[in-house]
Amino acid sequence: MTALKRADRISITGVSAIGHHGVFEREKRDGQPFIVDAVLFTDVRAAARNDELGKTANYAEVAELIKAMITGEVFDLIETLAERTAQRILEDFDIEAVELTVHKPKAPIQVPFGDVSITVYRER
Repeated sequence: MTALKRADRISITGVSAIGHHGVFEREKRDGQPFIVDAVLFTDVRAAARNDELGKTANYAEVAELIKAMITGEVFDLIETLAERTAQRILEDFDIEAVELTVHKPKAPIQVPFGDVSITVYRER
């Protein structure tokens, strides 16, 4: 990851949708908000030099993919949602790596809390 720390990054924060992920039946039945932040590690020089969208990761398409992953297949764990979403982003977009955080702010926890999240980092 050392070289990628210096790589260009495209950040997409706060992609939100209602998903039905969770271990408990009520989570699967009722749904709840999930929020995803993604950092795409990619070289943007060619896109910037030519002012051409086709030479970079289209962040609107990435956001749509993230939303589709939140609202699509149901998983017990947010770890699985994060892993599958990161893998899809790597498969569908010409990027070197992705750091993806899935937030579950309404997780069924019986004590006061601000957020629950998982962050994964995946490279090609």
